[in-house]
Amino acid sequence: MTDIEGVCEPRFAAVREALAALIAKEDVGASAAVYVDGEPVVDIWGGYGDADRSVSWERDTLTGVNSTTKNMTALCALILADRDQLDLSAPVAAYWPEFAAAGKENVLVRHVLSHTAGLPDLSGLTAVEELYDWENVTAGLAAQAPEWEPGTAAGYHALTFGFLVGEIVRRVTGRSLGEFFAEEVAEPLGADFHIGLSAEHDHRVAPLVPPPSLTDEYASSAPPGPDGARREYTGAAIRVRDVNSVAWRRAQIPAVNGFGNARSVALTQSVLANQGSAGGVRLLSPQGCEPAWQEVFRGDDRVLRTPMSWTVGFGKFGNTFGWGGWGGSLVVSDPDSRMTVAYVMNQMIDRDRREDNRGMEIVMAAYGGLH
Repeated sequence: MTDIEGVCEPRFAAVREALAALIAKEDVGASAAVYVDGEPVVDIWGGYGDADRSVSWERDTLTGVNSTTKNMTALCALILADRDQLDLSAPVAAYWPEFAAAGKENVLVRHVLSHTAGLPDLSGLTAVEELYDWENVTAGLAAQAPEWEPGTAAGYHALTFGFLVGEIVRRVTGRSLGEFFAEEVAEPLGADFHIGLSAEHDHRVAPLVPPPSLTDEYASSAPPGPDGARREYTGAAIRVRDVNSVAWRRAQIPAVNGFGNARSVALTQSVLANQGSAGGVRLLSPQGCEPAWQEVFRGDDRVLRTPMSWTVGFGKFGNTFGWGGWGGSLVVSDPDSRMTVAYVMNQMIDRDRREDNRGMEIVMAAYGGLH
């Protein structure tokens, strides 16, 4: 079996075994973490930080977690709501007046956070580099008309989620989403997670490894529907090589360009599973956490082509909430058992070709330790 480093309470030994099995079988390098009552009970890692298996995955290795970043962006909005600086039921235009254009005056903050705002795509985006221009992207979204009546349907806002929530946060606080997260979440908790990564951390980054038999031209796409057809998307495709680029790291794309590891992902999200605090640090009130698991929409998601339940910022799965990222990273929180489980890896799997259950294997192993 693969050498697994870190700490793991004996009752959660199945998590260590699951991670070791994944790395032995198909992962290159990976980390897993479990927090209960806001405290770490599993913090483990193993494997390699590069496709050539020449660099070990270390305790402080970071990697791009893609859409697992959305959990962090949503947490920032919930913190502002808990401080009465942001009203989840207010129109977005109350904070961002230009946004009222093109029939969006009734789009509410909660619509943006629950993927029901009708803005799943960035119209007119032709190159990934355009995502690095915050002012231009948000001005485009402010001018764009919704695809459906906001609040009546859901369609996963893969990229737009971060720009929409991020601009609301910027209008309320005067800070970028990355700055707000760093100062109000990561720093108080001591969490090694970054939305936009500065050069000092580059040496710790494990690049994402494309799925087996694919190259770094491999691009993200919406999944095909039950009929095999895909939702039409004419914008720029994001490839593995983009996500591994320095320009991507430096940008602010708060839906998708977070960098961390399982420890930092689980630590930040355990705040919501543990009534607003982790490691003795309180970020929001117990009541302020509740929108994370209160359903806002249930039905077929027009982009994901599958039935979904969305809360204010998260996917809801039974009594749990959370979200995962392109390639395989995942975080799941269970407020009933006050547990958060995270899995972060560098080896991507193409879900069009085969199922990726790696993160869920870690989650299920963690549940075994609760009993």
